[in-house]
Amino acid sequence: MADEERGKERVREVKPHYKTFPTKLVLIVVLVMFLGGGAFALRGLLFDGRLSHEDNQQAANSKETSPASDTSAAIIHELAPFIVNLRGHSGKRYLRTKIELDVENDNVKKELVGRTPQLRDAVLLLLTSKSFEDISSSHGKIQLKNELIARINQVLQGGAVRTLYFTEFVVQ
Repeated sequence: MADEERGKERVREVKPHYKTFPTKLVLIVVLVMFLGGGAFALRGLLFDGRLSHEDNQQAANSKETSPASDTSAAIIHELAPFIVNLRGHSGKRYLRTKIELDVENDNVKKELVGRTPQLRDAVLLLLTSKSFEDISSSHGKIQLKNELIARINQVLQGGAVRTLYFTEFVVQ
C-alpha cells in the first residue's frame, strides 16, 4: 500500500511542461518579429528614404535646366522594358526599368521605331556597364538619365530626344 501511494505521488510530481512551452514560444516569436520589423523600418527611414543635401541640390538643378519644362505638347515614345544584370556582384543584382522618351516631333518618333534594335543595343550596353552603387542615389539616376539621352541621340540622325522618363526603376 505504501508503494501505491509513492507511485501516485510520483505521478502527481510530474508537471506537464507542454502548457507553458507554446506560450513562451509564441511570446519569443512575436518579440523577434516586432524587433526585426522595427529594425527594418528604421533602416528604411534612415538609409533609403532620405536624400542627402547634395542629392537634393542636384535634383533641383536638374529640374531647373530640364528641357521638359517646355510648354509644348509632348510626343512620347515608350520603349519595351529592360531587364539587365548590373556590373559586379556576380550577377546577383539586376535592374528592371521602363523608359519613355520625349521627342521633338513625329519624324523622330518614326525614326525611333525604325531604329529599335540599335536603340535597345545602345541602352543595354550602357545599363550593363553600371553597378548598383552607380545608380542607387538620385544623383546617379540623374547622371544615368543624361548619359542615356546622349547615347540615344547618337543613334538618331533626323532629330533628338528632349528628355527621358523612368516609368519603372527596380533594382534587386
